[in-house]
Amino acid sequence: MIRVFKHYVPHAVLLLGVLDFILLVCSAEAAWVIRAHEIDMHVDYVLNRLPALLSFAVAVQIALVAVGVYGNEALQSLRFAVARLLVAIALGVIFHSVLYFLTPELTLWRSNTLYAMIIATFLLILIRMLLGSMFDGAVFKRRIMVLGAGARADRIRRLEKRRGAGFLVVGYVGMRDGEHVIPEAINRSAIYNLADYVVRMGASEVVLALEERRNAVPMSDLLRIKTTGVHVNDLSTFLERETGRIDLDSVNPSWLIFSDGFSSGRRLSSMSKRLFDVVVSATLLLLTFPIIGFFAMLVKLDSKGPALYRQQRVGLYGEEFQIIKLRTMRTDAEIDGNAVWAEKDDPRITRLGYWLRKLRIDELPQCWTVLKGDMSFVGPRPERKQFIEGLEKELRYYAERHMVKPGITGWAQINYPYGASLEDARHKLEYDLYYAKNYTPFLDLLILLQTVRVILWPDGAR
Repeated sequence: MIRVFKHYVPHAVLLLGVLDFILLVCSAEAAWVIRAHEIDMHVDYVLNRLPALLSFAVAVQIALVAVGVYGNEALQSLRFAVARLLVAIALGVIFHSVLYFLTPELTLWRSNTLYAMIIATFLLILIRMLLGSMFDGAVFKRRIMVLGAGARADRIRRLEKRRGAGFLVVGYVGMRDGEHVIPEAINRSAIYNLADYVVRMGASEVVLALEERRNAVPMSDLLRIKTTGVHVNDLSTFLERETGRIDLDSVNPSWLIFSDGFSSGRRLSSMSKRLFDVVVSATLLLLTFPIIGFFAMLVKLDSKGPALYRQQRVGLYGEEFQIIKLRTMRTDAEIDGNAVWAEKDDPRITRLGYWLRKLRIDELPQCWTVLKGDMSFVGPRPERKQFIEGLEKELRYYAERHMVKPGITGWAQINYPYGASLEDARHKLEYDLYYAKNYTPFLDLLILLQTVRVILWPDGAR
């Protein structure tokens, strides 16, 4: 994987993204030339129309990211990839058409766009047919050596078997760290020179997965391995990179303190985030005010009670604030005001509320909360104080998720399926901690784009 603005991107995804962009530019150019010949127009130097070609490529590429074309499922299944590609190209062309009305001199003509859409569909599917097996093979998989043969090492073995894993374990070395559960592990005493063994096995990375580090960490071995050019990582860092979340089972306070992340020197990023929140929330409120008013009227007609739903939530630094949403549940959803977890297919949801949630229309009034500064568009999901008091007792580091402003959408919302149990809260916390640790405007942009996928295919995360 390559780290882009503190976020890990697989090499296969990066390569495919670059190839897609080149093919999109070529599609736009081919469409331009074809249309020019149809109307007997002189085809001038390609750089003279480069902005129009790039506008088409950028519009479609953004749509490709938004609908999940570069996700694991799309890389593993051609049928899945083709389905997402067709949706992405359609959305990209719509986006490009909007740009045409705003800046016609910087975009393709509408007739060119139609040709470019057809050519791009053919080329993007073709490249996946030709290179699909390579993305799933060992070409892009990192070869790792695991030091340890206990339960922690077994976690890596299980992760390797997951579909789309980006690494290949070339060997396990049993250390003096407790019980061994991996039978194929080679005992350290049977290896004369560990650094030479790692190099001969072709490993590009060594992961330290010891059960007990006291008197078990082979410092001299690790130093020699490091000097050969092989990367050395601890289990927590490895799992963070491979899963996109902070693993609560392996992490400890010292790792959180000394690892890269949670940087306070990001004032410029915070200022740009707040500026984005203000501009976009104000614009959305102006554009969607008639929509909010219309559905508020329907909520009143559909069931008894107020159209807007207000509730206290916990935000930045543990301070409480009030969220505003269109009401989607019955007014008697909570007896005596006691907080109750929402469930999948919750029977308390009204008929209209089901569709408001499915289309995320109930979230629109929250733009006012964002404009006020209590929330951001991207961040951990704000929870109720009653839930948080219990979760902080059960889950380590739960309070740390309040070190960033809560959001309408977030890393946990786009990566973890619907759920409302303690185990679900634990997994969502792991994603929230990853976001808090690795926040950059790039990650915010990625989350905002991927929210489109969650809206179009709501059976995944929420």
